[in-house]
Amino acid sequence: MNTNQIANRLVELCRKGQWETAQKELFANDAVSIEPYASPAFEKETKGLSAILEKGQKWGSMVDKVNGLDVSEPIVANNAFACTMHMDVTMKNKEHMDMTELCTYQVKDGKIVEEHFYV
Repeated sequence: MNTNQIANRLVELCRKGQWETAQKELFANDAVSIEPYASPAFEKETKGLSAILEKGQKWGSMVDKVNGLDVSEPIVANNAFACTMHMDVTMKNKEHMDMTELCTYQVKDGKIVEEHFYV
């Protein structure tokens, strides 16, 4: 897959909330995921597909309900792309989170090698 195909497939899967499918299908085994900041729940940087999948499962276990999800069309360059993701969720502790992130992705050899989230 080229960068444009990867970008469109990621957006398609994310719009359906199919995060794990997207990661397994599109991410390299040595991919890196970078959060805007470290938190009690997550490290700033997660290395490796298995650790990224684990982080996604942890996030999913903390969410009670997804109230809204919107993913923009991707903006694609040669080996990188970006999109925005807006999530409105109710956490299991009943905290409400309404957040929009800029998500950037680096592609190498037909796989995502880095994702970076900005708030």
